[in-house]
Amino acid sequence: MQYPTQLKALASFPITEEVVNLKPIGNGHINDTFGVVVKTPQGAQLKYVLQRVNDSIFQDVDTLQSNLFAVTDHIRHKLEQKGVSDINRHALTFFKTKEGQTYTRQDGAVWRLSLFIEGSKSYDAVTPKLAYEAGKAFGDFHTMLSDIPEGKLGETIPNFHNMTFRLQQLRDAVATDKAGRLSEVRELVDQLLQRAEKMTIQDRLYADGKLIKRTNHCDTKVNNILFDEKTDEVLCVIDLDTVMPGFVLSDIGDFIRTAVNTGEEDDENLDHIQVDMEIFKAYTRGYMEEAQKFLTPLEISLLPYGGRLLTYMQTVRFLSDYLNGDTYYKTHKPKHNLIRSIAQFEFLRRLEDKQEEMDAFMQQWL
Repeated sequence: MQYPTQLKALASFPITEEVVNLKPIGNGHINDTFGVVVKTPQGAQLKYVLQRVNDSIFQDVDTLQSNLFAVTDHIRHKLEQKGVSDINRHALTFFKTKEGQTYTRQDGAVWRLSLFIEGSKSYDAVTPKLAYEAGKAFGDFHTMLSDIPEGKLGETIPNFHNMTFRLQQLRDAVATDKAGRLSEVRELVDQLLQRAEKMTIQDRLYADGKLIKRTNHCDTKVNNILFDEKTDEVLCVIDLDTVMPGFVLSDIGDFIRTAVNTGEEDDENLDHIQVDMEIFKAYTRGYMEEAQKFLTPLEISLLPYGGRLLTYMQTVRFLSDYLNGDTYYKTHKPKHNLIRSIAQFEFLRRLEDKQEEMDAFMQQWL
């Protein structure tokens, strides 16, 4: 069998079954993931997921793993209170090593182990029906974690959705103009900076004690939800590496940014970029069915703002990277980060056009 480092990592965990195969699974861009096939009375069976954590991205592995165990333990406790059967299919299960550690380090790499959820599938394309189910799934996820007190979880990526920080990165990129590209994008920079004050509203509301930080997923795409492959029932939310404290607007906003846009993130035909209000409404209905019980009226009223905020933030991040010479995001064609910036800014403008309609839609929960 290949993968000697992976086998050494597996040996650190209390697996009693005979390992008969290892195979790469998934298509993640950050971590390397392997399915672990073991011998059971029923025959060879994919039972575990072994993952190499990319510690160049997640540099504080202790905080990352502490968050994972705290969140999954909290969810399991809530599911037990609800009387949910087969909890191992409705919550991720991570294992500690034989020494009681949350991960093992082998040959310079960080490894963790979890239980494979059998009979599950995920989707990439978003329909109104899937948007509604995604809304319910993330609403339930937020609700179960809403009583985790601020301060219990750490930031796995510091300042990940900190708008003030991202704006400072843009201002620094403008000031240094490392790649000599500022003259090309000056108009876009000016339009972004003109919006800076209204795009940091949540920071001021937090400073005034009017908004609180909650437990966020920070990557609320539909493909981070597992469904039962036979019944299409939502099983659980996955990919918890970026679960950390933040404003609930970020999670709502990230789904709006990625799923409500009819175009691509880097669409060069700006006519493709429109706001799919049916997706927005379906997701919001599903989300509010679950989350209304803990959200404040201010948070509810600001949910559409979250979409504009995250779209603006991503525009700022792409443009900052373009000005810095494309040092953060992988690019696949000339001026890719500029193309992304223009496409995201176009979607922001479309969302601004829909602001009144989106705000009016939220009135039914206020």
